[in-house]
Amino acid sequence: MSNCFVMKCGGSTLAALPDVFFEDLKRLQEEGLIPVIVHGGGPAISDTLGKLGIETEFVNGLRRTNEAVLDVVEMVLAGQINKEIVRKIQRSGAKALGLSGVDGHLIQAAPVANADEVGLVGDVTHVNAELVQGIVDMGYIPVIAPVGIGTDGGQRYNINADTAAGAVASHIGVERMIVVTDVPGIMKTVDGEKRVLPSVTVQEIDEMIASGEIYGGMIPKVRAAVQCIQGKVREVVIVNGAEPQVLSKALKGGGIGTRIVRQ
Repeated sequence: MSNCFVMKCGGSTLAALPDVFFEDLKRLQEEGLIPVIVHGGGPAISDTLGKLGIETEFVNGLRRTNEAVLDVVEMVLAGQINKEIVRKIQRSGAKALGLSGVDGHLIQAAPVANADEVGLVGDVTHVNAELVQGIVDMGYIPVIAPVGIGTDGGQRYNINADTAAGAVASHIGVERMIVVTDVPGIMKTVDGEKRVLPSVTVQEIDEMIASGEIYGGMIPKVRAAVQCIQGKVREVVIVNGAEPQVLSKALKGGGIGTRIVRQ
């Protein structure tokens, strides 16, 4: 699918992006380069669970998920956030189609190895690339909520948005994907001045976290991007979605953001 690229973004980040971001999406679509969007929505899920009085906790970064939590996950991701993104894209004049991994067996999943600890959390086993291609061929931007379905078609699974995005990219044959955040990239202090690193390897990221050069809220953002590097995906670019024409610049190698590459 040479006319596609995969973009991963958190639900709260996408909701806060300026109109120029979606105008850039439209321009890329008109040029024949179609984004496949995989989105998250952790904060909104936690907020809704809190309002409903349903307890939630995390085990090694994964939300412990039972059927009650999963109902909320699906409602917030596939309903509220997915449709909010579709509306924003369509308001710019572009065409979008929102769906979850359950639709058309788009994202098939099996229980994660530590399912006894985290419950109904899934690892992606297959992505229906033909369905994604069909949506793209019709001229629509696929907007995917990371809820998966078991091979028997019955059990739903909560899937980490970063691993889902990496799996989608790998299965449709994309080597590079873009992670849209609210930071300009991975920062490093050089000569007393903070600068964006243009390129970094996964090993260097581990070393920078260990040394404290990457710290605080940047750690989960960077680790999330690294999770996207799987299968055929060779590199991930972290960019700030508020930057004008950020996607166009990232795709054309415009010296923006930080490229994370395999060693």
